[in-house]
Amino acid sequence: FPGVTESFGAAIHALGASQLTDGVINRSKRMMLDTLGVGLLGTRTAVFNKVLKYSQVSRDESNHPSSIWGRSDRTLPPCYAALVNGIAVHSMDFDDTWHPATHPSGAVLPALLALAETLPSRPSGLDLLLAFNVGIEVQGRLMRFSREAYNIPERFHPPSIVGVMGSAAASAKLLGLSPSQCSHALAIAASSAGAPLANAATQTKPFHIGNAARRGLEAARLAQMGLEGNPSMLDMDVGLGVYYKDYSPSTMPDCASGAFRWILEDQDVAFKRIPAHLAMHWLVDAAQAALGKLQEAAWNFDLSQIQRVTLRVPPSKYINCPFPTTEHQARHSFQFNACSALLDGKVTVASFDPAQINRPALKELLSKVEVKTPGDNHPSFDKMYCEVQIETAQGESCTARCNTFYGHWRKPLSQEDLVEKFIVNASSVLCTEGVEGVIDVIGNIEKVPECSVLGSYLRMTSNTLEQVYNHISTVCNSDIMNPSD
Repeated sequence: FPGVTESFGAAIHALGASQLTDGVINRSKRMMLDTLGVGLLGTRTAVFNKVLKYSQVSRDESNHPSSIWGRSDRTLPPCYAALVNGIAVHSMDFDDTWHPATHPSGAVLPALLALAETLPSRPSGLDLLLAFNVGIEVQGRLMRFSREAYNIPERFHPPSIVGVMGSAAASAKLLGLSPSQCSHALAIAASSAGAPLANAATQTKPFHIGNAARRGLEAARLAQMGLEGNPSMLDMDVGLGVYYKDYSPSTMPDCASGAFRWILEDQDVAFKRIPAHLAMHWLVDAAQAALGKLQEAAWNFDLSQIQRVTLRVPPSKYINCPFPTTEHQARHSFQFNACSALLDGKVTVASFDPAQINRPALKELLSKVEVKTPGDNHPSFDKMYCEVQIETAQGESCTARCNTFYGHWRKPLSQEDLVEKFIVNASSVLCTEGVEGVIDVIGNIEKVPECSVLGSYLRMTSNTLEQVYNHISTVCNSDIMNPSD
């Protein structure tokens, strides 16, 4: 019988496009579109621009074909493009979240798009779609090796572990590596895994996604060149098992048999409506509902009448930040997101601007917040709830609870709302033609002859229309688009 690592290598190599189901194709298209949208928005952040500047230092860009999203005049070597685009995806904590807990898409899609632009084989949209799903599948399988992984993390950020493995698997698939090379790519990637949770709520947290994309891509390319790692990396407690207290690996089912089924088929992802840690979505919905009840009960209600706000949330130290001073702390603060929702009736991208964080009214309301962690509130994105109780100086009290927010896998965003989120995010960087082009390409990705067309649209800022139209015209007239009879 094959070992665990060997079975993963064999599956990565053997999985074919014909095995992609309609459900998996639809869900992965939604994931890709959302990832590109939040990534484009993320190119406006300070952390993205710092890393872009670092990546360009002393590097001749003339022979580096990999695109930087939202930058018409910048290219980088593929590993650095994967790094900076991956950082953009997670720079505002706006990217998708899966169960068990991780951000699955941000480590995979930037690596694949950076790699695809360098390959002489000129991968198709279907090649991209298949490789993306292989990277997602590997992450889903690995997370199920531990019950600990089902909970909100306590020690390390999951994308830094399973994300780098997913990036390696996806990149290996796009490179067409052999089963043995795929196994070695996973083994090599494992030596770049890991990031402590202490860097959550800092500018360094987006590096966990960017590094996963970069290091996974590097691992696959090194395996292609013949570098080898431990062929039993996934089988061993001293291999990938070092990250989990209850590691129990199992082999990947033979994809040629009826036993194989995509995890994404049964477990959808959550799409965020606000750029913050996923747990904040329950809290914001509960805060809005509690405020609505109080306003109905007392038509002349004023926020200054609030005496106490009680939050009943799951236990998690890294998202309990009573008085945040930075945008990254605010994105990981139960208290901040509840108070922002109460003050403004909503939480948006603008809520995390320094001027909003430092408002006297917000700081005053934060001082009235008390956090409780009931024993029945499990630290799991599949089981948790958030409850907000507002008490006034006049003795009134209103409580609201959210068990499932809109955007969770149990209550998924409609396609209309998902596309609208993309349009709002992408329009901050791209022109209308670029935004519409990305939507069209992702919507028909399995039919696109050459996926590099996507990169053209991702660079389509208003001053590059003519350049991009010329590029697309060249692609459309190529042998790939119009093969000879």
